[in-house]
Amino acid sequence: MNRYVDMMKRILYIAIGMALLGSCVPSGKFSQQVDKSNSLQGERDVLMAENEFLTVENREMKAKFDEVEAKKEQFTEDSIRIHKQLEDLEKELVQLERKYADLESTHEALLRGNARETRRLLNELQTTQEDLATKQQLLKELEANVAGQRQDLNQLTAELEARNARLMEMEEMLYQKDRILDDLRQKVADALMGFEGQGLTVTRKNGKVYVSMDEKLLFKSGSTSVDPKGVQALRQLAQVLARNPEIDIMIEGHTDDVPFRKGASIKDNWDLSVLRATSIVRILLDGSGIDPTRLTVAGRGEFLPVDSANTPEARRTNRRTEIILSPDLSEVFRILEL
Repeated sequence: MNRYVDMMKRILYIAIGMALLGSCVPSGKFSQQVDKSNSLQGERDVLMAENEFLTVENREMKAKFDEVEAKKEQFTEDSIRIHKQLEDLEKELVQLERKYADLESTHEALLRGNARETRRLLNELQTTQEDLATKQQLLKELEANVAGQRQDLNQLTAELEARNARLMEMEEMLYQKDRILDDLRQKVADALMGFEGQGLTVTRKNGKVYVSMDEKLLFKSGSTSVDPKGVQALRQLAQVLARNPEIDIMIEGHTDDVPFRKGASIKDNWDLSVLRATSIVRILLDGSGIDPTRLTVAGRGEFLPVDSANTPEARRTNRRTEIILSPDLSEVFRILEL
């Protein structure tokens, strides 16, 4: 900027000089002065160009200066921020050094404790190994026992299968026996149908068929001789029994609880019940072809009543003869004994 001011002063001085020369010098000198003025004018133009160039350069320098100033301010801010970060890092470093010292101390303590822990673990390991050896020995013994038990199990399984086979066979036989009993009960009921309502019943219970005949159908009071109507019923029953040789027959005589008046041939109710059952057996065997080994006679006296009431009706009901028909279960018993 100072350079520009000096240049302008020089131009002004030259112009003043030229004016003074024009007023007081001769024409030759004036011509020289004009040439010199022209020369100075050229220099002025050059100086003007240089001034303009310098002005532009000055603006550029100022812009660069402003840019440098901005960078300086940014650098200052960054320096402050970095300095703050550095201080924070130094604080963190101090804390980390303290933590490291604590960890190192803890590590040393752990190492001291680990020595004791290692000895304890070694002792436990030795004890565990001894226990393992004991367990292995027990395992061998158990395996031997299991092998023996497996052999026993196989034997028991075979026996169980055999028993199951026998059980199935027995169930089939019992089923057939049930069918035989149902068929027998129906045949007996059909054969004695004409005596229904006259003191005769045919029932099935406990795997047997019971033919129950009241005293009024068979005997007069205190007698052991069977009435004709009773004989007819027994002969019809004998025909059915003869056609079913697999059925066992038991004849049971029953009385009431009234004491029997002693006579020449009958002493008491025991005697009366047995003699009546024997009379019925003889009728069943007479001409029927029934194998006598199938029959059993029993006298129950008054000790197996069907009605325990102390009334005439109860005593009348208890005076009866029961013919009990049972299927031959010898084959079933044979299977059970296997």
